[in-house]
Amino acid sequence: MTAQISPDSLHRLVKHAIDSGAATSVAEAEALFRGYRLTVEIDGAAANEPVQQAALLTTVALGRRVFLGGVTIAGALEEPLKLAMPLGRTLGEAVRALGGLLDETILDAPTIVIGGGARERRKGFCVRTAAAGWRGGILPVHSELEAEGGSAMPLSGMLAAGLAVNEAFLFVNGGMPAAGRRAVGLSLWRPGPEVDWLQSDESERALTYLPSRLWLIGLGHLGQAYLWGLGLLPYRNPAEVTLILQDIDVVTDSTESTSILSDSTIVGKKKTRAMAAWAERHGFATSIQERPFAADFKRQPDEPAIALCGLDNAVGRQALDRVGFDLIVEAGLGRGHRDFRTMRLHVLPGRRAAADIWKQARPGEKVEDRSAYAKLLADGVLDRCGMTLLAGKAVGAPFVGSIASTLALSEVLRLLHGGAVHQLVDIDLLGLDQRLVSRHPNDFSDLNPGFTMAMDAPCSCRSRS
Repeated sequence: MTAQISPDSLHRLVKHAIDSGAATSVAEAEALFRGYRLTVEIDGAAANEPVQQAALLTTVALGRRVFLGGVTIAGALEEPLKLAMPLGRTLGEAVRALGGLLDETILDAPTIVIGGGARERRKGFCVRTAAAGWRGGILPVHSELEAEGGSAMPLSGMLAAGLAVNEAFLFVNGGMPAAGRRAVGLSLWRPGPEVDWLQSDESERALTYLPSRLWLIGLGHLGQAYLWGLGLLPYRNPAEVTLILQDIDVVTDSTESTSILSDSTIVGKKKTRAMAAWAERHGFATSIQERPFAADFKRQPDEPAIALCGLDNAVGRQALDRVGFDLIVEAGLGRGHRDFRTMRLHVLPGRRAAADIWKQARPGEKVEDRSAYAKLLADGVLDRCGMTLLAGKAVGAPFVGSIASTLALSEVLRLLHGGAVHQLVDIDLLGLDQRLVSRHPNDFSDLNPGFTMAMDAPCSCRSRS
């Protein structure tokens, strides 16, 4: 396996192990991750609830990209799949399609319980997901705390899943002694640190309007998480949704390690074509743009006015507010082994021009002196140019992009429901309570981005494009 290493084949969390010095060779790092296992249980009473199903499937999809020793799932998996995801008829079929393992026993593995109330305290790591309204998070499995309030919307379940997988990885990776013994969560309606995510919030709106016209820029880690989140939303008629998908890259072996919709069957395919195929199986209408994002083109009046950006380069970001979008939600993730759990979201246009926000790319930490890189060079697996390219690749974890995407999509959903829009959301998952959130100075209340209705929404309004 080591003999075939290339900058585009290395798992992006395995890279964390060699960049941080936790492993002295690629083989040692890969063996470390093959030893990570995860158990997921779904509470019997929760198994037929769409939001809890969203939490389960997201946990499986993220977990199997992190816990390479396998993710085993237990519970009422014969329940019909109530989400409009192209994954099968039952929860069990969906779990298998996502790479989860059924009917296998893994002892002494960290455990995530989906939904339900407090259970008996267990040895080792065991947390349960909790969601209500626009709020999601995790609790120790024995905690008597509950998320109060009305029915949860699907992104709350997706948020809870991302936080759960992050917490489980912190536990196995030794990143935080308190992992699994604390309550962690936030509100997607009011994401500021002053809001208690466990408390009912009367200001939350029932999920009624869903975006019908979006432009997705970049279809890797973040772009695929955006698509996954859109797929979880309860569209009454998915055919009313039009997506423009823009990217120039192909799926590589390493893409799967961070990107929730990629697997080995689409390696070598254009990301635009592969993601368009997934979206169309879901019922969405798509068109593709296979050109670099830059300021040398203009959005046409009949094209989506809102863009979700998942670019990882400063040059493309500098052009975001220069091509004619009415609103852009941009998310950026940390790239190094120290900061890969960080995320920063911007909503544009704002007080500062995009060209001023991203004046130049920040240099990454030099990691070429780590023993694993020296060994690759000494063994002739990579030449010095290849080693430099590999060292420059980002460390990444799929749960980070998943959490960031729930925040980004919620900016659009709040706009549709008359809620606040934020110019900046800055989060480090190692210290979620220290997040920075600032309200946007612009008034977007007159913006009509195009919307359609949610499944259980009243029929008093007609969809608008």
